[in-house]
Amino acid sequence: MTYPTESRYSRQSRFAPLGLDGQRRIGAASVAIVGCGALGTVQAEILVRAGVGRLRIIDRDFVEWSNLQRQFLFEESDAAEGLPKAVAAARRLSRVNSEVAVEPLVADLTPANIDDLFEGVGLIVDGTDNFEARFLINDYAVSSGIPWIYAAAVGSYGLKLAIVPRRTACLRCVYPEPPSGIQPTCETEGVLAPVTAAIAALAAGDALKLLALGPEGVAARLTTVDVWTGEVRQTSPPARDPDCPCCVQRDFVHLTGQRRAPISLCGRNAVQIHERFRPVDLADLARRLGPLATVRANDFAVRASIDPYELTVFPDGRAIIKGTTDPAIARSLYARYVGM
Repeated sequence: MTYPTESRYSRQSRFAPLGLDGQRRIGAASVAIVGCGALGTVQAEILVRAGVGRLRIIDRDFVEWSNLQRQFLFEESDAAEGLPKAVAAARRLSRVNSEVAVEPLVADLTPANIDDLFEGVGLIVDGTDNFEARFLINDYAVSSGIPWIYAAAVGSYGLKLAIVPRRTACLRCVYPEPPSGIQPTCETEGVLAPVTAAIAALAAGDALKLLALGPEGVAARLTTVDVWTGEVRQTSPPARDPDCPCCVQRDFVHLTGQRRAPISLCGRNAVQIHERFRPVDLADLARRLGPLATVRANDFAVRASIDPYELTVFPDGRAIIKGTTDPAIARSLYARYVGM
């Protein structure tokens, strides 16, 4: 059954600063969300309910039980099946608004695939949990002139910042280098669902303003929220660094990598491996691992429990090895059970 578009979005389009013209622009827009966790799930649902024309969800991970406390799109059945987050989110969102084209991409964002993953996108929304991905997004956004929204949360604290190339500071202006030292993570510090939902909502608000009104529609203020203390702050827009290597010198070092080393996943006691550049036959892999491990398989991944480790292998050859943060151990397990 179809319903009149006017009635579906009427309460939104009646908001005078947005209006019918803004609603039409939202309906014609293509947006990518990178990371479909606590931030990305809320951002995705708000944008889908708002009627964005096309939403591309890019995520490399699968649903786990610990996600259900704050990742609003997922259900117990998604965790039980070990579904990729992008797939589970798209299934739910298609029931929320069938008018929106939702594209789930089970992939790890890399310099090698970023052009394909962001093809045709006019806005990028950050739902990631690490600066490696954010600096890569920033390089791409600045080089392509595409606005993006940086967002992060841990514990009870979160922040967001809209970045509009050639108009505002970029992420490298604010953080010339990744934060040094041991950083708090959801694993070590915990995280409250209200702060991830609050930051995601604020980021989605900036997204709607950018889509409806264009680059001039959003104030590039850094907003921070602490839902435990109740403190909400907005600081003046960060100044553009006149010597910024990214947005001034246009030296896009994060776009030049050809291969990626294994990386430890934030707060996960896990390492991601992607060193095999050819597809994996999941059915054959499940058959080979069957005598050696407890195996669960579906169309999207094979998960093998080999005490004390757990290997999840995806069709493109990427794997997440849980139970270690040591890349050498992860590499050894990958080579032994998957091959190079």
